[in-house]
Amino acid sequence: MIQAFLSLFLLSLFSQGYEAWSPRTISVSNGGRWGNWGSTNWCPSGSVARGFSVKVEPTQGRGDDTALNGIRLHCVDRENNQKQNTITSKEGPWGYWSSTFWCLDSHLISFSLRVEPPQGDGDDTAANNIRFTCLNNHNIEGSGHSWGTYGPWSLNCKDGICGIQTKVEDSQGRGDDTALNDVQFYCC
Repeated sequence: MIQAFLSLFLLSLFSQGYEAWSPRTISVSNGGRWGNWGSTNWCPSGSVARGFSVKVEPTQGRGDDTALNGIRLHCVDRENNQKQNTITSKEGPWGYWSSTFWCLDSHLISFSLRVEPPQGDGDDTAANNIRFTCLNNHNIEGSGHSWGTYGPWSLNCKDGICGIQTKVEDSQGRGDDTALNDVQFYCC
């Protein structure tokens, strides 16, 4: 009886400690439904995301549009603003990377995703653009497309965003491609 109680007690301590160290994730409710989640990638220890860039396929006219294909976070060391690393998760194969959009004297704390709803027999694109709020309350928007609408803002990461995981649909061959559908970020 005592051994069972002790085992339960130790298990509860372990689970409480594990939860205390688990990263908090921020997400939005309007992400696209297609694709699979890629790996989670983190800024180096001691750094925070101060900027981002987007990989966007140009408009294809009568062709198959995918719009947003990837998101990169630009991590800067908190102590030395000169040290920079770039991280990303899964990305689609189409498009080109934009220049970096920066928070000035601040870091990324929340985001909103522009998503086009399913088009039925039409050309689906899913995620089209992203915007972030910086700790200093400035909003910065990527250079994606204007299809769809922005959904609600995520919760805030007051200490900053330090990790990324994206949901991307792989190439459909002759089918309708959407590429990036959803994203979630991890707080420092």
